[in-house]
Amino acid sequence: MSVRGVEEAALDWVWAHRDRFALGEDALAADGQVNRTWKPLGELTQVCASVARCTPPDDPLHTRVSELLDFAWQQTHRGELFPLMQSLEPFATYPLEVYAAFASAGLRHPGYEASAAVVARTRGWRLTEQYPTRRLGVLEAERRSGIPPHGGLPQATDRTWLGGLPEPWTFERAAGYALTHVVFHLTDWGSTARGVPADLADYLLHWLPPWLDTCLDARMYDLSCELLAVAASLPRPPEQALLEDAWQRVAAAQTGSGAIPEEGAAQDAAGPDPGPDPYDFTDCYHSTLMAAFAAALTTAATAPPPDVRHAAPLGGQHAGQGAPG
Repeated sequence: MSVRGVEEAALDWVWAHRDRFALGEDALAADGQVNRTWKPLGELTQVCASVARCTPPDDPLHTRVSELLDFAWQQTHRGELFPLMQSLEPFATYPLEVYAAFASAGLRHPGYEASAAVVARTRGWRLTEQYPTRRLGVLEAERRSGIPPHGGLPQATDRTWLGGLPEPWTFERAAGYALTHVVFHLTDWGSTARGVPADLADYLLHWLPPWLDTCLDARMYDLSCELLAVAASLPRPPEQALLEDAWQRVAAAQTGSGAIPEEGAAQDAAGPDPGPDPYDFTDCYHSTLMAAFAAALTTAATAPPPDVRHAAPLGGQHAGQGAPG
């Protein structure tokens, strides 16, 4: 299966299971599980925003992800839930991080942005203790939401695992996810390869291939897809033969329904008959989203510059109540 085929099948699965990303009644509950409510919706939004940005407007996949963005925005009551979330948890960063994914697609709520900017000016917000990679993500969420970042990206990057250029043999699962998100934040989720400093780009160009091979050997498909997205976000990609082999292994793990397991042996070989889903939603939704994301970036990186970069902002046709005119 081609890279494009992996993307199409993955997005078909996401579309068929879009109701599983919907917010339930517990989305604003004090004891609600954010990782099962807002986190999946935010991840869906970010992936769809990124795919739409690097896919030509006349491509059917652009239409598909635009419809998914509309669906996700409706789940937030067109942004009205964000001020409510802030009133319940004023110093929680995840509402702004989720909102920033919508803002990157042109879906904005000026009222929330204004109130979030007030909170972001407090010492309590600036001094919230976070892992370095999370701090970098919050700074980027502020920028994308129209809020002056409360710190500098170079300083925040230097404190991350990747920013320290660690010994390559110290790479493991947690470090892998940390480094992929550093690259995502520095490149605005794959749209600006020049955002990766030269020393980090050279380091990744050298060590990303063996790390990717190791993750694929271990059948860690979620992290492997994130690493493939990183490969497509670098100023110079790794060798083509390596990427082709990696994508063949990802395609082999994709089931007939389009889902890709986070890790482990595939339970259903891909084929023309999608058949029943072999995995629970929580065991495959993120890896399937990451496959679509990585595939879209890979396709865009090997294609001529698309006209979509000069098109109107995505939010022009989707912005709802409270969005700027």
